[in-house]
Amino acid sequence: MSEKYVYSFEEGKKEMKMLLGGKGANLAEMTSLGMPIPPGFTVTTEVCDLYYKNGRKHTPLVIEQIDKKLKELEEKQGKKLGDKEDPLLVSVRSGAAVSMPGMMDTVLNLGLNDESVIGIAKKTSNDRFAWDSYRRFIQMFGNVVMGVEHSQFEEVLDKVKETKGVELDTELDTDDLKEVVKGYKEVIQKEKGKSFPQNPREQLQMSIDAVFGSWNNPRAISYRRINDIKGLLGTAVNVQTMVFGNMGENSGTGVCFSRNPSTGENKFYGEYLMNAQGEDVVAGIRTPHPIKELEKAMPKCYKELVEIRDKLEKHYKDMQDMEFTIQEGKLYMLQTRNGKRTAAAAVKIAVDMEKEKLISKKEALMRVEPNQLNQLLHKQLDPIGKQKAEVLAKGLPASPGAAVGEVAFTAEKAHEWAQEGRKVILVRTETSPEDIEGMNAAQGILTSRGGMTSHAAVVARGMGKCCVAGCSDVNVKEKEGIFTVGNITVKEGDWITLDGTAGEVILGQVPTTDPSLSGDFGTLMEWADEVRKLGVRTNADTPKDAEVAKKFGAEGIGLCRTEHMFFEGERIKAVREMILSSNVEGRKRALVKLLPMQQGDFEGIFEVMGELPVTIRLLDPPLHEFLPHEEKDIEELAKEMNVKAGVLKDKVSSLHELNPMLGHRGCRLAITFPEIAEMQAEAIIKAAINTAKKTGKKIVPEIMIPLVGEVKELAYLREVVEKKVKEIIAKEKSSIKYKIGTMIEVPRGALTADAVAEHAEFFSFGTNDLTQMTFGFSRDDVGKFVPEYIEKGILEKDPFQVLDQTGVGQLVKMAVEKGRKTRKDLKLGICGEHGGEPSSVEFCHNAGLTYVSCSPYRVPIARLAAAHAVLKEKK
Repeated sequence: MSEKYVYSFEEGKKEMKMLLGGKGANLAEMTSLGMPIPPGFTVTTEVCDLYYKNGRKHTPLVIEQIDKKLKELEEKQGKKLGDKEDPLLVSVRSGAAVSMPGMMDTVLNLGLNDESVIGIAKKTSNDRFAWDSYRRFIQMFGNVVMGVEHSQFEEVLDKVKETKGVELDTELDTDDLKEVVKGYKEVIQKEKGKSFPQNPREQLQMSIDAVFGSWNNPRAISYRRINDIKGLLGTAVNVQTMVFGNMGENSGTGVCFSRNPSTGENKFYGEYLMNAQGEDVVAGIRTPHPIKELEKAMPKCYKELVEIRDKLEKHYKDMQDMEFTIQEGKLYMLQTRNGKRTAAAAVKIAVDMEKEKLISKKEALMRVEPNQLNQLLHKQLDPIGKQKAEVLAKGLPASPGAAVGEVAFTAEKAHEWAQEGRKVILVRTETSPEDIEGMNAAQGILTSRGGMTSHAAVVARGMGKCCVAGCSDVNVKEKEGIFTVGNITVKEGDWITLDGTAGEVILGQVPTTDPSLSGDFGTLMEWADEVRKLGVRTNADTPKDAEVAKKFGAEGIGLCRTEHMFFEGERIKAVREMILSSNVEGRKRALVKLLPMQQGDFEGIFEVMGELPVTIRLLDPPLHEFLPHEEKDIEELAKEMNVKAGVLKDKVSSLHELNPMLGHRGCRLAITFPEIAEMQAEAIIKAAINTAKKTGKKIVPEIMIPLVGEVKELAYLREVVEKKVKEIIAKEKSSIKYKIGTMIEVPRGALTADAVAEHAEFFSFGTNDLTQMTFGFSRDDVGKFVPEYIEKGILEKDPFQVLDQTGVGQLVKMAVEKGRKTRKDLKLGICGEHGGEPSSVEFCHNAGLTYVSCSPYRVPIARLAAAHAVLKEKK
């Protein structure tokens, strides 16, 4: 840690982001580029870290350095903080190394008090502006620093507006604003038992401490957890000379993006408000104007802003999110950062910037986070269903996609309902950073106020949630649990549909359709395929799933679960007949009925996949899963099967296991009932031979024996399966090739992988079971305690969602090493849920696996994650 804790904007640069935070580093960079930046200084992230380590106190050295930089700023501006005649006013804003929009605190107009407000009124010859700035400062300071509820101040303001008979803040005159200031001070005195502080240096220190304090507020913690932001020291604090957008109609403030953050289109995008301060735009309290209208309102400022936009985008080589203020006709830049964007925009911007020669293909690939692609694979509204739908209201298309859910009016309710498995649309007048958990839980977000750059819009785009903002026809009455549009009332729990692409709110549920992927998406995926070394397969049990996965670029099937096919229609009866049979002959008779059904299933899958490899796992679950357990269901089934209910009950009872996940399943089942494995092997090979004849393609089935923990289990079953396979091949006079391998999902299988590899041509790591057995966690019960483990820092992530590289990962690495020692050409894959999770895919690449296999909709994610793994390795 350095001894320098405070930097003026002239002393920093963009590379110092970890120390100065994103905002501070970029303000320093823009200063060095000669842009119109109000001067200021940054208190570093190291100070935030020290502040917490010292029990929320500062060292004398830090205070000394803040005082020194404040003095330098006063000299530079020729003004003193809180001076009676011509006061220096500053803003105090947070800025972590990773952008967290709206999650931490800001204080504007600092330095105003009962005396300096009169000085600034005289100096500017603008009484209204001075008192408007003062009331804003007291409200912000009271809320952010002193912890008085925002709503308490709103009540005072609303009362004054009501008395005056006006709707907007801008319609209040100086005397009205003095009344507001008086009311605000009374609120602070009543709520906190102390008066609003008049000493400007005390105001500054309290504000700096409040910003550091906001690093650990619930919404900031939630945001970091939701966005997986780790390893930061804390936030920096930026103290910057105030410029004022609320000095009249020749002043204003705005937020703009160098490209459209929803679509990625290369068009200047943003909003502004005249006679306003920055918070008015992002808080969504007034609905702003599109940025293009500024060209007509203030052509000189607009032209300068466009030039800065072009310069910054070329400099940072990324889409920029900028904040600006116009004070009496002069433009000032307050911030730039790489803008949050939807997945569709991320893909388009990355591909376009490569075409524009701003970035390379490899940089373009790294610009899109693999998990972001989830959004692109989200459903859209069915056009036919939408034609019949009743559009209730139209707002701004703040974040694209479709969302269908029940209306919830609070973030808490949205979160609670989502935990119960309900689909929710969060409906708010405007969202605030406190709503982060509810926004994360909701399918989509609807607000009646706010624009395209409001909190709701920015956060929804970052999360990939559908959002309709600024829908002024929607009158939200949260206390009554309703919203109204004209004479239509929608209650909490009623279903609505949002079309985030069109900005429409629709009554009821509209059907959705699968997305169609754009040409840019295809281009990006081609680039990913050029780079990656890891193969990507899919987990698919039906021709339909296989078709979807193939469309998304799957290079084969890594896991086809045969048990899912057993539950359909007539075949469940044959399965139950087999289970109830008391001898081999009876079981074989039932299996003869199942054989053509299984064969048909496999033929359907082989036809779709053509010459791509298909790994089929033999029956895995315990037999009791195919039988009913409720008294009523047992009696019904007994009648249907023409057996006594008592006989069926006895069978169900005999199959009952205390711990079925560790019980009679997988290879254990096939060893006890080899006729099941024989039937499945026959169905697989016959299907492959038939499909090869029918299509003229070279079909290569891979037969996978599950749950092997002892090499002799595999040796025994390989013999059973191979005997049947050879018999069919001879009978059909075929020369079809096949492979036999196993799933490594029992830790002992991994520990003895060298011996297991003698009988297996491939390993597929079943990381769901491997995780379960390594941790000793039942994956069906982890919901009861794993969330608390994560909250208490015992586990960083749910190990069933993100591969535990320390423990389970060691077993995978060991099995790879031992297996390849025995068999150099051993194919190695992973087919648990982890196969589509980016950090797990990176681990698989580093561990030397041949491929990952995941659900169809995660195939593009795995393809991009595999490319990222190569590029990170090269770095």
